[in-house]
Order: sequence, then structure tokens, then C-alpha cells
Amino acid sequence: MILEKLSILNYKNIEQAELGLSPKINCFLGRNGMGKTNLLDAIFYLSFCKSHNNPIDSQNIKHDTDFAMIQGWYDMGGKQEEFFCSFKRKQKKQFKRNKKEYERLSDHIGALPLIMVSPSDTDLITGGSDERRKFMDIFLSQFDKEYLHSLIRYNKALQQRNALLKANGFADDTLFELWDEQLIEEGKVIYNKRKEFIDKFIPTFQHYYDFICSSNEKVELAYESHFATEDFPSVLKQRKERDKILGYTTAGIHKDDLDMQMDGYSIKKVGSQGQNKTYVVALKMAQFDFLKKETNTTPILLLDDIFDKLDSSRVEQIMKLVLDKNFGQIFITDTNREHLDEILSQTNSSYHLYEVARGEVVQKNIAGL
Repeated sequence: MILEKLSILNYKNIEQAELGLSPKINCFLGRNGMGKTNLLDAIFYLSFCKSHNNPIDSQNIKHDTDFAMIQGWYDMGGKQEEFFCSFKRKQKKQFKRNKKEYERLSDHIGALPLIMVSPSDTDLITGGSDERRKFMDIFLSQFDKEYLHSLIRYNKALQQRNALLKANGFADDTLFELWDEQLIEEGKVIYNKRKEFIDKFIPTFQHYYDFICSSNEKVELAYESHFATEDFPSVLKQRKERDKILGYTTAGIHKDDLDMQMDGYSIKKVGSQGQNKTYVVALKMAQFDFLKKETNTTPILLLDDIFDKLDSSRVEQIMKLVLDKNFGQIFITDTNREHLDEILSQTNSSYHLYEVARGEVVQKNIAGL
């Protein structure tokens, strides 16, 4: 799968951009705040129907304009397909495949497999449990429709149950039983699929971590869930009165977490800045490998300023990885021209180099065609 052409209008600080893209490497050079990350975010949006870093569509529309549009033309195994999305302030977004609008946005998820590596990934370690659940949900939803649909139904049931909890005692107990039953049923599906994924994922994760830093450190992901340690139906009943006081549901897969470990300790407590960065880059490389096998499609890889805060040996190992034939189309941003020149000097593949300034994108060079 290759993104051949990209058209952007009024997305964040990008007023207009029309790009014909390399099937292998596309590099975007510029200072911070100029729009490099916004370009990658537009590509992310085409895969997930939302921004990587701001889920509120109206805030992703360029200031002083009323709408934004992103359009991409992809080579899907020799067949060109067009994906289009547009959104206006206070209106429902449109998302189309080959000019036909989706009935449900969830039908699109997984059509354009993609992995993004960005500076914000360290939030997986330093942030709250919602970041780590999002890591599992976004990834699993790309290749497992049953997981995605169970997640949607679970979240709807959770929303309804929370509304009952806030009803100040006027809610019918039979309604609680209805939504509790759905939380239990869908939660069990989600838990089993998350657990199966983590168990299969860890060896691949360890492989990439070892390759990047050449160390003997053992990395782990310990999955924590009420479904693993307690009788969830009983927990729901036991906490019901407490939940009414608080106004929300305190147990369930929406409280699951991943304990990210190194040598048996939480990396949040023992990891250095370089180890944390290596940990999350290895996570994303392992995701890429896993997703490629599950979908039989080579995902697009977005690398946003990933070389910052890494020593030269780790940068070199990451470059070896991304230039390997296992990877397909890659988009890279950096503020450092030397990083990009070093990458490009080591490839015999096609590449495009762009300079980004104040939301304007200028193509500087084409080579290897």
C-alpha cells in the first residue's frame, strides 16, 4: 500500500498543500512549529478518521476558515483508491472511499494500516492508564473488527450505565442489569483479545529493543485488568452503591492498564530518558511487524522527530531498521538536516525531500527515481 498523492486544505496551519509522494522515503525538514507534524497528522487522519494529537475536529481547522479537507490517492496492490474527508465547524464530518460516503466511520478503520512514532509516545510511560489503553485499542482495531465492535458496544453501555448512576436513585434496577450484562459480555471479549495480543507481542517487542540498544535488558508488558484478578460480575454489584455516590463506573476494562517494565521494574520509575525513548520506539517497530503479519499489508510508517534524545549508536540502529526491505513507505520529519542527509546517503531507494516553513511545503529534491 502506497500513498501516491496527498491534498490538504486548511488543516491546522497548512492552508494548502498538493504533494506527489515517493513510494519509499519522504523527508520533511523544518524548525519546530512550522507544520511538519501537521503533515504527518493529516496522513494519520486519513487512516483513523481523527487527529493523532487533537480529537476535536473544530480545533484542527485553520484559524479564520470554516472547513478543512484532506484527500489521499493510494496504490492498493495495483489499484488506485481515493479517500476523502472534510469537516466544518459544528457539523458532522464526511468520510468517503472512492466518492462513496461511509455509513459508519468504524467501517473505515483498518483500510489504511499505519503506525506513527512521535515524541508524545513517551506519554505511554509517563502518562495515565488511558494512554496505554489507547495504545492497545488503536492498534487492535486496525485488524480485528470483532474487537472494534465490542469496544464500541462496551463504551456505549458504559455511557448509559454512568447516566443511570447520576440519576440520583431514580433509575430502574432492571436497567442496571441490562447495561451490566452488556459490560460483562463485551468486556470479556475485549479482555481476552488484549491478553492474547500482549502475550504474542512481547517476544517481537524484545527483539526490536535488543536490536536498537544491543543490551541485556529484559522488557515486559504486564497486563492488569479486573477480569484477570476478580469476579467482574460480583465486583459490579459490590461497587454499585459506591458508583452511585461517585457518579461513574469504577470497575471494568475501561480501567485496564499496562505495567511497562524493564528487568522486572516499572520503567516509569527506573528508566532513563534514552531508555524510555528506546522502549517506545521498539514498541512501535514491533507494532509495525505485528500489523504487517496480521493484515498481509505493509503499513505506512510515520516517524515524527524520533531521533531527538537518542545517542548516535541508537540512531544508527533505528536507521538500519527503517531502511530495511521489511519496511515500505516511510515519512520522516526532523529539524536536523544532518540526520536526514545521513539516512538518505544510506538508501538506494526513491526519496523526496521537502522543506516546511509556516505551513508551506516546498519540494527540494528528488532522487533515486
